[in-house]
Amino acid sequence: MNAWLDAFVPAFALLALGALLKRRLLRDDTVWAGMERLIYWVLLPSLIVGALAPLDLATLPLGRIAVAIWVSLGVGTVISILLARAMGHEHAAMTSVVQGGIRFNNLMGFAIAGSLFGAEGNGFGAVATGMIVPFVQVVVTLIFAFGTDRGPPRPATVIRNLALNPLLLAVAIGFAIAALGGLPPGLAPTVQALGRASVAIGLLCVGAALSLESFTDRVGTQAVTGFIKLIIMPALTWGLCLILGVPPLLTAVAVIFMALPTAATSYVMARALGGDAPLMAAITTTEHIAAVVTLPTWVLLVAP
Repeated sequence: MNAWLDAFVPAFALLALGALLKRRLLRDDTVWAGMERLIYWVLLPSLIVGALAPLDLATLPLGRIAVAIWVSLGVGTVISILLARAMGHEHAAMTSVVQGGIRFNNLMGFAIAGSLFGAEGNGFGAVATGMIVPFVQVVVTLIFAFGTDRGPPRPATVIRNLALNPLLLAVAIGFAIAALGGLPPGLAPTVQALGRASVAIGLLCVGAALSLESFTDRVGTQAVTGFIKLIIMPALTWGLCLILGVPPLLTAVAVIFMALPTAATSYVMARALGGDAPLMAAITTTEHIAAVVTLPTWVLLVAP
């Protein structure tokens, strides 16, 4: 019980504190925007590199875990699109359902996996992030582009955007360093210190981005999207990991990361690219609230 409380209370407490700080102490949006850029470009990549560097890649079933995650994400994408269409949503709202159905709050995942499983949990979380991010980035880029008059982006544009994604760069660098034997003395604790900072600051930023004002917007759509993200996605991943024989701890971390609520930056993307921003804000908020119940339940089910 103590381990469970230590894993979940800090994560959700930081979300609540971020929401409180945004409304009472740090009301300037530029403050939070600056912190979000720091997290995206420096702190979270440091966490990923520091978590991957000590891993022994030869012992990890990377192919099997990739299949489990990518098949689950593919099924989740198709379900999200079909349900959005069945509910009569236009393209803008459909993009919010897709983002809510497949994107994930990786900072919360690292906070929980690291607390429950230590450095190995963070390392496996970085592996899961490396599998999820490229798939999600390609799908979200295409799903927004098909709603514009310009048509889908050229393959070269998609490849360039992926190549410049700091999280994917961090995964590639982390795998390369792991293959070479890990970070050298002195650099390792520096990178790890930056990575630790990403979790607390990141969760505060996520909490600041949540909006209870949109809580009642299209409740049925919110419920369906939350069910896809918080129930169907981790269940598919769990089943595929069992079928493919993925080791228990790696399975647990993969399921936890796939059970995370959608990323707070989904709202920023919806607003910038012509999506349904109010619906995206509502989905983001309700998924984080529902995750208070669903995430601990998944941990109880899959923890080795």
